[in-house]
Amino acid sequence: MGRRGVAKAAGVTLGKVVGKVVGAGAAAGTALTAYALWEARQFTLREVTVPLLPAGHAPLRVLHLSDVHLTPGQTRKQEWVRALADLRPDLVISTGDNLAHRDAVQPVLDAYDGLLDAPGVFVFGSNDYYEPTMRNPLRYLLPDDGERNITAPQLPWPDLQLAFLEQGWIDLTNRFGALDVGDTRFAFAGVDDPHLSRDDLAAVAGPADDTADVRVGVTHAPYLRVLDQFARDGYDAVIAGHTHGGQVCLPGVGALTTNCDLDNARAKGLHRHPADSRPGDPGSSWLHVSAGVGTSPYARIRVACRPEATLLTLVPTA
Repeated sequence: MGRRGVAKAAGVTLGKVVGKVVGAGAAAGTALTAYALWEARQFTLREVTVPLLPAGHAPLRVLHLSDVHLTPGQTRKQEWVRALADLRPDLVISTGDNLAHRDAVQPVLDAYDGLLDAPGVFVFGSNDYYEPTMRNPLRYLLPDDGERNITAPQLPWPDLQLAFLEQGWIDLTNRFGALDVGDTRFAFAGVDDPHLSRDDLAAVAGPADDTADVRVGVTHAPYLRVLDQFARDGYDAVIAGHTHGGQVCLPGVGALTTNCDLDNARAKGLHRHPADSRPGDPGSSWLHVSAGVGTSPYARIRVACRPEATLLTLVPTA
């Protein structure tokens, strides 16, 4: 075979190899996408024990629900959330981003139906206020450019707020609140969504109520300025959502982003704040960040980060 024939044969062989590689890559990408779509529907209940109560107090079950991002057609998600009422929580804390569609208020209320019978507190997130928009997911891995979705049409969040209030839930939007749950007195402080810079920290500044048994700060997005103030003011725990746990995580690495200035290592779960502090340290608190139940309707995928709600069992500190 002459040089031309050899070159032609080599070209054909190389083309086949490249074709196989491209085909394998496409197949792998399709498989990963299918897996990510599947995992986004694997709703999971996390259970965590937190030593917060005074000695002698009976344990309390607190359901933390966040980032449901509900649309009317997501019936499987609605059924799963509705079934959480079977846990009979003593207290429900909702950290926002309930809505993902202008017609989702009633589906959210239907899903929360049994939970609304329990004492509850809430704050809203950006996706309660504004319709979701298409966004390049790679932008979440880049430095925050400060651009926010505040030009999209508003969602009917006042209707959801009113319904929560009529059920007796306490709105913690830049304000304080208090509840007696069993034999435990809770003092709360909450802020509006820091991701939209709607948090008014001055409105809830100052030492936490030392007559309460447990003091809890509530925020949608766990920005450090909010966590720092709540911890410094003496709140025993801060409850937050927003991060989706990173949503797309790498095994052995974890979250690649939190979509705020919280470090990736604390993208979800129970931690301390500041991160290097210990229980009993002045200016230190527990921090629980929910990975959330849903996703944006434009990116309904999760990788190594299943959708979740968390049942926090509060027990005495000693």
